[in-house]
Amino acid sequence: MTISEGDSLPEATLARMGDKGPEQVTVSALTKGRKVVIFGLPGAYTGTCTTAHVPSFIRTMDGLKAKGVEDVYCVSVNDPFVMGAWGESTGANAAGIGMLGDPAAELTKAMGLDFTAPPVGLYDRSKRYAMLVEDGKVVKLQVEESPGVCEVSAGEALLAAI
Repeated sequence: MTISEGDSLPEATLARMGDKGPEQVTVSALTKGRKVVIFGLPGAYTGTCTTAHVPSFIRTMDGLKAKGVEDVYCVSVNDPFVMGAWGESTGANAAGIGMLGDPAAELTKAMGLDFTAPPVGLYDRSKRYAMLVEDGKVVKLQVEESPGVCEVSAGEALLAAI
């Protein structure tokens, strides 16, 4: 079953790079009592993710903050080392985007937003999406039909929708 607007996010443990190396963080710790944006994508360093999706949220950070969004998180089925390095190379870390790995696709699968594409070597990856979450509840959810497209899940589209 795919998560929908009005649903609470499932609990899951994600991984990120902290000051002292990899650290775990729960979805509830990131979202309880807070207004956040979470966007998910198929993979770090992949084409559309690197050239369109992450840059769209870098461009819209000020607009999202103006609408009361406290934090923006990027989630991908990758390890925290890859997510940290990718955040550095894209400028996402400098822009204040939290780069979160979902190494075992725990959150991705629990939300029903996973897909597999063997011809391109993608297994148990995240569909491309963007969501506004308030106090752990999905307020707005925009999911792409194709993983190679970044339109409804782009920062600009989510900003316009909220």
